[in-house]
Amino acid sequence: MLTSFLTLPPFCKPIISSEVMRGGWIVMSLLLYCISETIFVSAQTVTLPQRTSYVVYRTKEKMTIDGKAEERSWSLAPWTNWFQDIKGGKENTPRFRTRAKMLWDDDHIYLLAVLEEPELWATVTQRDAVIFHDNDFEVFIDPDADTHNYYEIEMNALNTVWDLLLARPYRDGVRPLTSWDLAGLQTAVSLQGTLNDPGDKDTSWTVEISIPFRGLSEYGGGGRPRNGDHWRLDFSRVEWKTKITNGKYDKETDPATGRPYREDDWVWSPIGAIDMHRPEHWGFVQFTDTLAGQNIQPFISDPEDEVKDELRSLYYAQREYTKQKGYYASSIHEMKKSGMINYSLAFNPQLKSTFSMYEIIASRRNSSWLWHIDQSGRVWRTDRK
Repeated sequence: MLTSFLTLPPFCKPIISSEVMRGGWIVMSLLLYCISETIFVSAQTVTLPQRTSYVVYRTKEKMTIDGKAEERSWSLAPWTNWFQDIKGGKENTPRFRTRAKMLWDDDHIYLLAVLEEPELWATVTQRDAVIFHDNDFEVFIDPDADTHNYYEIEMNALNTVWDLLLARPYRDGVRPLTSWDLAGLQTAVSLQGTLNDPGDKDTSWTVEISIPFRGLSEYGGGGRPRNGDHWRLDFSRVEWKTKITNGKYDKETDPATGRPYREDDWVWSPIGAIDMHRPEHWGFVQFTDTLAGQNIQPFISDPEDEVKDELRSLYYAQREYTKQKGYYASSIHEMKKSGMINYSLAFNPQLKSTFSMYEIIASRRNSSWLWHIDQSGRVWRTDRK
């Protein structure tokens, strides 16, 4: 049973353990042909961090989840771009390369990733333990792109899995549901080297995952996608710096603190901050009925995403306003006057608030939809009457 969560204004600070919060700093790596692009809210507003896009092709083959990727469909499916540092930019180029592919059929979405790794190691063997204490690979999925009720999967080189359901991002005051298991999930790992053996040099490890659409329909607007549908996904790889101590791998420690150096986070679609739980910055995935290897389908952007981006920028402005004032702004003009908004707004947003809640509504001209965001951070649409 899903625990109900209390909606808190942003000036309330729920207590979240460091273990749980770090669970929000991981992304997973996987996707196919990606077209990197910078998304603009409008020509005169805020430029959002770079986000990637990818077209997922169909397969008719029976897929065996063994980490070997011997099906012909995998050879025809295009690769994603190489993963980047979670913060984006070119200052922190990942030490090892990672890329991925994806396919789908009527019942499943399939993920394949190859992670370069000269030192293969893993220690966590218990399901739903904190996997990112090891090097790991992570997947984040938000089928209906409302930034709520999304899924996270983590796994290490031992094929130990941690799957989580999150009702909302950590910033909006929530704990993950770690007792939830994704029904029908299949995972496999193959090693190009030997595990936990510092005596040799390894090359990589390969992850293969099958996720049934029925397992994503329990929450979060999942279920089988249709041709042309867009989902929001991201992928992350956690990598620790290691040394060899008494013939075993050990994490390098910072002499100044005596604790391990912070892990690296390498992702498919950069977030702009060390926080994977910002679903609005994840990549776009477009499903196509075209079989892998038959024609190239372009990724088609949805202009409605521009409205959602503007609402998200106002959500962050409202959070900052509330942090300073202790209450919600009652109008867009009030936020502009306080300096929280110093850019043009393209979609005529309207704000209504009380002390404990607010809602902002905006729409494109001639659109059939009204888009909403409230203090919980959720984005949804209604018919424009």
